[in-house]
Amino acid sequence: MTLPVMPPVDPMLSKSAPSIPPGKLYEPKWDGFRAIVFRDGDSVEIGSRNTKPMQRYFPEIVEAVLSYLPERCVVDGEIIVPSSTHSGLDFDALLQRVHPAESRVRLLSVETPALLVLFDVLALGDDDLTGLPFAQRRSVLESLVTPGGPISITAQTSSLDVATQWFSQFEGAGLDGVVAKDPAGVYEPGKRTMQKIKHERTADCVVAGYRPHKSGDDAVGSLLLGLYNSSGTLASVGVSASFPMARRRELVTELAPLVVPLEGHPWDYSALGRTPREAAGSRWSAGKDLSFVPLSPTLVVEVAYDHMEGDRFRHTAQFRRWRPDRDPSSCTYAQLEEPVSYALKDVLATS
Repeated sequence: MTLPVMPPVDPMLSKSAPSIPPGKLYEPKWDGFRAIVFRDGDSVEIGSRNTKPMQRYFPEIVEAVLSYLPERCVVDGEIIVPSSTHSGLDFDALLQRVHPAESRVRLLSVETPALLVLFDVLALGDDDLTGLPFAQRRSVLESLVTPGGPISITAQTSSLDVATQWFSQFEGAGLDGVVAKDPAGVYEPGKRTMQKIKHERTADCVVAGYRPHKSGDDAVGSLLLGLYNSSGTLASVGVSASFPMARRRELVTELAPLVVPLEGHPWDYSALGRTPREAAGSRWSAGKDLSFVPLSPTLVVEVAYDHMEGDRFRHTAQFRRWRPDRDPSSCTYAQLEEPVSYALKDVLATS
């Protein structure tokens, strides 16, 4: 492979902003697998956010690149898997694609095929485009892709009003905000030169246990959060883990009076619904010890979250404050906002 921009390349990143800034180019914020794709003739490499190759996990993307992109190019985008049950994306199905067995990868490439959504181009032919203004790179990108296939281009607008509308309209699994880009900006690998504006909401959750810190049992690794569903079962919805080490050690002492046996706990082996133990084989947890210290479900905490992935928080929730004034029984799914649904085609460029 001989290209003007060669792998590995650290993707250009974004930093958080409290509101949508004016005077930018705006795109929906995707939350799949970041992918910088290199094609040189019949050779294709897909670099992840940490620059590791991942083309073996997405043979259908490799085939699409060979069929739909120019023979020599480098593009930046996101790999996603559309949901088979709703109008958004299925991040859990995407995670399942990272599997060591080639036979399993091939099967899933047919059962849950991935799509490639592009938002930048770094090279075309013999030309390195990273020094061009972003607006010009976008024009080049739009000339490369024909809408309607397995490779698409993300929607974009220069209108602050439209971006504000997108911020609400395109909310959901895989679309949790807006990215603002400088029209004159060059491509700067590894630097946080873009701005991301993400949804953040708060929820009052029951603290039903904690996992010890990886350094030992004298520190809390993460608080395990629960919400009561419509059947009255305390379902595991995620974790909160952002504490300084000194505070993690203090929490072990503070939570000690609430430690209870697993037997009879809402998340013991006979409990219905999803529990931390049942979740031990999902998402990024393969091979990890996810045993936990059960707590009496009497403590309530307010946490901030961006959005839900099914019945769980998509990302680690951020601790805000303890809520001694709240009754644990009031911590239900009913308090969560319902995102506005969207059609995937509305988030992709149509021309």
